[in-house]
Parts: sequence; C-alpha cells; structure tokens
Amino acid sequence: MAALRTDDSRFAGLRDFDFSPHYVEDLPGYAGLRVHYLDEGPADATETFLCLHGQPTWSYLYRKMIPVFVAAGHRVIAPDLLGFGRSDKPADDQAYTFHFHRSMLMALIERLGLQRITLVCQDWGGILGLTIPPAMPERFARLLVMNTAIPCGEPVSEGFNRWRAFNRSQPDLDIAALMQRSQPDMLADEAAAYAAPFPDSRFKAGVRRFPELVMTDPGMEGIAEAKRALEFWRDEWSGPTFMAIGMTDPVLGPDVMARLQGIIRGCPAPLEVPEGGHFVQEKGEGIARAALVAFGL
Repeated sequence: MAALRTDDSRFAGLRDFDFSPHYVEDLPGYAGLRVHYLDEGPADATETFLCLHGQPTWSYLYRKMIPVFVAAGHRVIAPDLLGFGRSDKPADDQAYTFHFHRSMLMALIERLGLQRITLVCQDWGGILGLTIPPAMPERFARLLVMNTAIPCGEPVSEGFNRWRAFNRSQPDLDIAALMQRSQPDMLADEAAAYAAPFPDSRFKAGVRRFPELVMTDPGMEGIAEAKRALEFWRDEWSGPTFMAIGMTDPVLGPDVMARLQGIIRGCPAPLEVPEGGHFVQEKGEGIARAALVAFGL
C-alpha cells in the first residue's frame, strides 16, 4: 500500500508535547505501515489509559490529560490512527474504511498486551473505540467518554450534516483554522501543532474520508459492530463510566451525548464543560482529574 510519512522535523518543539515516539511496523494485516503511539508512565502499571483521537486530530489532543494520568501512577497509550499524526498515511482515499482502522486498533491492543484498560475516547475515537470492548471485554475495566456517538444507520445530528458537507468542500482542509474556530482560546502554536502532520493535501486522505465513513445510512460498513456495541453498553457493561461533555460542540454536543448517556449502563450524570467545544480535551486537565476521583484512582 502506497503511503506517505510526515518528516520528523515537523514534530520538533511542539508546545507541551515532550513525549517520546514509539512505533510498530509489523501489525498483522498492516505490514509495511508504521503506526505511532505514545507510551507514558510505568510499563508495569496496573491500570492503562487508552486514549483514542478522532478527525482531524492526533495524539497531541491528549497532551493535557496524559500528565494527570501518569502522575497518578498509571500507564497511558495514545496511538495515532493511520492517516494521522506520526503514523503513516495511505495515499489512496479509498484505503480508509471503518474496518481498516478498527482492526488496526485491536491488533495494537493485542500486540502491546494491554489489560485493565480505561477506554478514553472522543469523536472517531469513540465511533471506533466503543465497538472494541464487545470483542475483547476481558481487557476493559473503565470508560471515560467525551463528545462522540455510536452511529447505527441514522442521522447523527444536523450539526454533523453541516460538518460533513463542509469537509467535502475542503479537500485541503485548513486544520489549524478549524481547531481555533472550535476552541477560540487555543493558542496559535497549539493550532499549528494540530496541522503539523499534514504538510499538504496529499497527506490529508484520512481527514477527507472520515466524515464519509460515519454510519448514517443502513448498510454502511460498521453498522453490525455499532449495533453490537449498543447491546453491549446497554445490557452487559458493568464497569465504571465517566462522561464529560464539551457544551459548545455543534456536532456531537449535549443532545447527542444525552442519548449516549441513556445507552451506557450505569452512566452517571456527566461533567458539563461550559467552555469546552467539540475537542473538549483542550480542557482535559480538569476532566482527567475529575475522572480519577470518580474512579477512585
């Protein structure tokens, strides 16, 4: 598979991102594609926080949460999906499918031997990530869920429809500008860091494709896994859950999250983040601290 690799120089000196890169290049089914992940905290920690990003972000999204989890003695794994961050970026837009990404995440979990996982997810990190515990429930202990959904063949929201249409109109999306619109108090160099993996439009196949993959119509790839996830979270999940909502999110905001809260068995009242947008991890330090208290960790 033809793929692009962002030059390491573009990741030098990013604000608040002094984390060492880790790579795997031989995941089953992904030979020759380099997958990047952060691996912070003790390798032998009892608890592991698996932090999954969405579109058009990458593991930089979790820079404010990782230190909180590590300071509490836990391990943090934060992968970059293929097409994002330091991971390789298949050049063909059509290479990006629901199963392409989900299977990679599952292979990485198995390769790293992760156990007692707290799934930390938002946006596509949840659309993909929430379908994984039903397939390997013995590995997952807790859920920290933010602005996301489990699409099962129906429209998600009017805001998502508008976002999908906008993304279609922007084959070379200005990622830094998008991030600053979503979170107006974001610093310019932070916004630029989100754009660092994408030197030009050739690197943005994943950015272009992800909104098209959201399962808003019956028969789309991923529907079966999403329906199974609904059953799992509604009927079988017994672990602690912490939900945080960026209240200014026009795409996957309070109404969408209220529906998700009603699905997740035992989900308590969410932490509402009034100043948080779609990328609520920008307010992540407070979220991480509150989640650790709620989890007793």
